[in-house]
Amino acid sequence: MTRAVLSIGSNLGDRLALLQSAVDGLSPAVRAVSGVYETEAWGGVEQGPFLNAVLIVDDPAADGEIWLRRAHELEQAAERVRTQRWGPRTLDVDVISCHELHGTEVLSDDDELTLPHPRAHLRAFVLVPWLSIEPEARLTVDGRPRAVTDLLDELEPAERAGVSLTDLVLQL
Repeated sequence: MTRAVLSIGSNLGDRLALLQSAVDGLSPAVRAVSGVYETEAWGGVEQGPFLNAVLIVDDPAADGEIWLRRAHELEQAAERVRTQRWGPRTLDVDVISCHELHGTEVLSDDDELTLPHPRAHLRAFVLVPWLSIEPEARLTVDGRPRAVTDLLDELEPAERAGVSLTDLVLQL
């Protein structure tokens, strides 16, 4: 496997610096970085807004488990504390999808790693930034590959409207 789509987010501390720490920590595997979007928290927990971005990373030696391990290492380096599901966090790094060398999307229903991410298709804060760097993106949902543009169109207008591009920039 070589390629993965990662979603990064932060709503505690220096949010932009924490997102940048993820980009830096994944370098030189980072191939594309979306703009930085501000979004309201998702999941029903009262908390401050997030900064979110999507990265496309590529490493011929990495599989889904390696990307997940790297994500957890980045979160630990940012001193993320997992006390409340969907609660505030310094850094959240989610593996959205992985693709093998020939482009086939990896599907996994493992206890440790579900691929593609089981809720990515419901999250405008993942889909909007992803489309900004990969307009032809596809994601398997319910066993069939779907255009991410179609998945975004299926979300409630308020969900889509809650994702605002900022003037902040992440450096490669």
